[in-house]
Amino acid sequence: MNKNIWIINQYAGSPYHGMNYRSYYLAKEFVKKGYSVKIFAGSYSHLFIKLPDVNKMFTNQNIDGINYIWVKTPKYSTSKSIKRVFNMLVFMFKLFFYNIFKVQKPDVIIISSLSLFPVINAYIWSKIFKIEFIFEIRDIWPETFVQLANASRWHPFVVFLSFFEKFGYKKAKYIVSLLDNSKEFMQSRGMQEQKFRYIPNGVVLKDEEVSQKFRDLVPKDKFIVGYVGTIGIANALEYLLESAKLLVEEKDIYFVVVGDGGEKETLKHYVKMHQMDNIKFISAIKKDDVASMLSLFDVCYIGWHDREIYKFGISANKIFDYMNASKPILHSIGIKDELVSRSNSGIRVDAQSPSQIKSAILRFKNMSKDELKKMGENSKKYVKENHSYENLASKYIKLFENLKKEKR
Repeated sequence: MNKNIWIINQYAGSPYHGMNYRSYYLAKEFVKKGYSVKIFAGSYSHLFIKLPDVNKMFTNQNIDGINYIWVKTPKYSTSKSIKRVFNMLVFMFKLFFYNIFKVQKPDVIIISSLSLFPVINAYIWSKIFKIEFIFEIRDIWPETFVQLANASRWHPFVVFLSFFEKFGYKKAKYIVSLLDNSKEFMQSRGMQEQKFRYIPNGVVLKDEEVSQKFRDLVPKDKFIVGYVGTIGIANALEYLLESAKLLVEEKDIYFVVVGDGGEKETLKHYVKMHQMDNIKFISAIKKDDVASMLSLFDVCYIGWHDREIYKFGISANKIFDYMNASKPILHSIGIKDELVSRSNSGIRVDAQSPSQIKSAILRFKNMSKDELKKMGENSKKYVKENHSYENLASKYIKLFENLKKEKR
């Protein structure tokens, strides 16, 4: 088997452009192992800090040994905009015009959600080249839309997405899920049990250089509760702000929210309306700067809404960034068996509970430095043993080798 991998991920980013990073870091590990990797990504994402320079339908760019094909897609205003759906459809349709016969053929194709539409492209290309494709599920759509947006299962958009979801489950050779408890749900949607593989999200394990470039942005001599990531509906940051409101008289506790997203202005309005002086918003930062920002936090927050969908598992990059930075974590989630409890790296509280978040913050604040340090050490140990991209790429390579054996 030759070693040519095509990854279709409309929202694939890079450290130079912004999130999403998973495809980039997996590709880097594949390249180290002697593979050639081509990533098809959209030129516009609301998560990008810097947009790629594109002036035609397909723009080639080599990024750290990875061949990116930027597909020119239209801009949209917010993550909830109807134009975002149009953006996804444009990406899918333009892929049909990519001249696959002028480049070296792939040996395997990976199609990675969020956008489900390009599963059609992956299937057609796999048939043309007589190869298999792998369907990677980062979030379960349209179920996420149904539960988080309270949409009807008979909503036209849900029905439309369901077609692509079921098509992928049926046609892909393997279904790779980032969610450890999602197999039964996927089977209910038509996936055969033997196709399922769990390959979680990951982190680059390295002792990143920590600078003091953000030192003046964060108050000194206060207990800092911080968040770094997207500010969207799914991130449930309103409950963190409500807990900050409950703690407004605790003058030595301060909150820092770093990132951008569709809910940011709503949250800033809440802070202004309640005249809260114990919280600060900072714009999104580059991936390489995350460790420097996290070094200023005493505790890192991540939260979710109280929805059944999270019983399937979670795959947020930020929790692994927190762990890699050896930070204690406050996790607000509706399930008991989750990463923070499993790794003894912080405190779990119920989802959508500002009072419990408040109590947990006070517990953290009253801990000794040694107790906080131990939680941080547990974080680092857990992520190192379970979520390094080197190990995750090795799991993928085993799938590639299985395909090679079956082809003989």
